[in-house]
Amino acid sequence: GLSQTALHFIAGQLAHAPALTPIIAPLVNSYKRLVPGYEAPVYISWGRTNRSALIRIPRITTGRHKSTRCELRCPDPSCNPYLAFAVMLAAGLDGIENKIQPPMPAEEDLYHVDGTRAGLETLPGDLGDAIEALRDDEVIQDALGQHVYERYVEAKTLEWQEYLRYVSRWELDRYLKVY
Repeated sequence: GLSQTALHFIAGQLAHAPALTPIIAPLVNSYKRLVPGYEAPVYISWGRTNRSALIRIPRITTGRHKSTRCELRCPDPSCNPYLAFAVMLAAGLDGIENKIQPPMPAEEDLYHVDGTRAGLETLPGDLGDAIEALRDDEVIQDALGQHVYERYVEAKTLEWQEYLRYVSRWELDRYLKVY
């Protein structure tokens, strides 16, 4: 099985998952794949050999339990890997330092479950909500450093506001004829 240290690390990542999201899913478009039932996990959960959990522990090979790894399964290919690893490590280390306990592992297929009924929280549903989660999380802010944090949030907020004001071709096609 997993050590207590590993469990605390996992719990830290789960606890800070909403604030990690604007770093590991940095684009407005990143959230198009972070929807329940799609390819990327969205429920804040962990599981053993469960690809639908946010954090997956691959099969532990007999005699090699000390070489087990955990996979945070939602980073977007567009993320900055340096910032992503910095915040993922900070979240896990906070879990270790504060001895955060993880929830029970999710062993069911979360791609096909109603997470609200299962009592599972989800990652932020869009970049705006993700930015708010980052604004509320001092651990992740500290991992980025004040300068990077402030410039990053400023840039992402401007990006989000620009997106909200943009009228897409779909909106024009859908509504202009009707209204």
